[in-house]
Amino acid sequence: MATFVLIHGGGDVGWHWHLVERELRQRSHVTLAPDLPCDDDSAGLAEYADTVVEAIDGRGGLVVAAQSFGAFTAPLVAARVPVETLVLVAGMIPAPGEAPDDWPANTGFDTVMRQQARRYAGQELIYHDVAPALAEQARRNARDQSDAPGHAPWPLDEWPPVPTRFVLCTEDRFFPPGFMRRVVADRLGVVPDEIAAGHAVALSRPKELADLLVRYSAAAG
Repeated sequence: MATFVLIHGGGDVGWHWHLVERELRQRSHVTLAPDLPCDDDSAGLAEYADTVVEAIDGRGGLVVAAQSFGAFTAPLVAARVPVETLVLVAGMIPAPGEAPDDWPANTGFDTVMRQQARRYAGQELIYHDVAPALAEQARRNARDQSDAPGHAPWPLDEWPPVPTRFVLCTEDRFFPPGFMRRVVADRLGVVPDEIAAGHAVALSRPKELADLLVRYSAAAG
């Protein structure tokens, strides 16, 4: 039995993972999906990591999975508590000393996002493959994302010495697959696993994502 620690992205809530949690719990695993203080202007990445570590509360057998902006928090958690595997799901892979606000320019995402905005003008970028009622619930659950975590440099000098996996979404309109394959190769040097899903894969393909997470846990064990 593993403990899956699930970190949501910017301006979101732990609910984002609820379908994946159901899949994992049906297989007798423990899941934790805390709400980060993303709407608190006094909270930075250190406080985000504090929130996750407090939720872990000394548990072992940890697989830490983070979606999108949550990838800036997950390695900070792995630097503080024993983690068996880190999993980034369509994640923003940070570099040592890099402020989140600098990530778009440093990776070329600022140019990519302008291209995507033109390509999908007037279309949904995040929830396009999520069932409409579920997508509407996700929008209602969304919170404001404070600018506070974006300003400070990412505090780690190097990536924590933890096996790291990346889940790439081939239908992602926000982080398109060609862009993400390049960033994953440059920053992690790993070959990602791919799912035919958009950016909100935890809502559109929860079983497939849970299958991958369980596979990673078994490999680590």
